[in-house]
Amino acid sequence: MTGVSILAFSLGPKRFELLREAVPHARRIAVLVNPHQRDPGSKADAHAVEAAARASGQAISIVHANSVADIEPAFAAIAAQGADALLVMADPFFNDNREKIIALAARQALPAIYEWREFAQAGGLMSYGTSLTDAFRLLGDYAGRVLKGAKPADLPVQQVVKVELVLNLKTAKTLGVTFPITLLGRADEVIE
Repeated sequence: MTGVSILAFSLGPKRFELLREAVPHARRIAVLVNPHQRDPGSKADAHAVEAAARASGQAISIVHANSVADIEPAFAAIAAQGADALLVMADPFFNDNREKIIALAARQALPAIYEWREFAQAGGLMSYGTSLTDAFRLLGDYAGRVLKGAKPADLPVQQVVKVELVLNLKTAKTLGVTFPITLLGRADEVIE
């Protein structure tokens, strides 16, 4: 998306905080990471989550997956480590495999937070990430300006600043998770 920047690899610590708020009894949180993600922001985001875990005293387990064949073994490792919740880090690979990831989290009755609203709409517990609707609106505006004669090199890069918290109450009920009223009050969308 030329001309538009999204907050892809900077919201991990906030997702971690929201997951802890939704699942306060979690003794261990698994963090699913793609170790082959080349964007340096991805590694910085994962390190920021590790720092947040240390600061809060929360035990975490870093679990890797970078191919479809890695996903089921990653969930086996999550179960073996006794994780009570899951943070799926931002990554296009995880987005491409969201149905499989959501299904495996459901099979293990594992409350999980994801990047995009599409995860929560597809049955994931919750998501927190950049509003793609806002990103597409900015892209449309940008394309319109170019079509009206503006030179792309003269246009500033625009940052999408709206982030969305989406909670899935149906999944919460299935998992036995009760969202705190403070979290429900901050949600941009609650799926019932």
